[in-house]
Amino acid sequence: MAKHIGIVGCSAEGAALCYRTICLEAPQFMGTYFHPEISMHTHSLGDYMGPIQTGDWPTVAALMLSSVTNLKQAGAEFVVCPDNTIHQAFPYIVERSELPWLHIAEVIAQKAEDDKYKNLAILGTKYLMEGPVYSGILEKHRIECRIPQVTDREKIDQIIFTELVMGIFGEKSRLYFNQVIQQLKEEGCDAVVLGCTEIPLLVNADDCPLPTLDSTRLLARAAIDYSLQQR
Repeated sequence: MAKHIGIVGCSAEGAALCYRTICLEAPQFMGTYFHPEISMHTHSLGDYMGPIQTGDWPTVAALMLSSVTNLKQAGAEFVVCPDNTIHQAFPYIVERSELPWLHIAEVIAQKAEDDKYKNLAILGTKYLMEGPVYSGILEKHRIECRIPQVTDREKIDQIIFTELVMGIFGEKSRLYFNQVIQQLKEEGCDAVVLGCTEIPLLVNADDCPLPTLDSTRLLARAAIDYSLQQR
């Protein structure tokens, strides 16, 4: 029997894409219409934004752990969080969580290692791009990473919080992301991490200047794999 998946949501679009990916891709392993049992708990994005903006990661962790408690009560056996930014609170979570986690950056690092990528471009919120979530884990895998220049980081962050989390995916913003990715390619990157879980809904892998590592869908696939492992 498949393990019950818990999703700790933060922003709606990313959480929905993770949920939808699990439901659509699991049937190839489980049979038509079948997917693991899934529960999701989501505090208001507004509850998260204050502590994120002030760098209060213990408070972010408390919100995430509250979701874990609710998910355990619903029957979840492990959890994933399709939000890269709030993984910065992970050091405050790992010893206190009632359920095991799959870490989104570990999933990306393993995929990059499997595909022999050596230098990843990291796109996401400014908190993610400037924070330690990816750099530390990629270093353990001997993979380098780069982030956009300051002005591009600020623009990307603005697009994420004023457009993508609101379900707005415009062509002008898509082209801008491709422009930034092209610059990072010229600086030596061989793949790009779509490290805000809404970015895969904007950037088209078919015309992206670099191969994409879609953090949302890769996490969802890792959750399926873990759910189907023998107990």
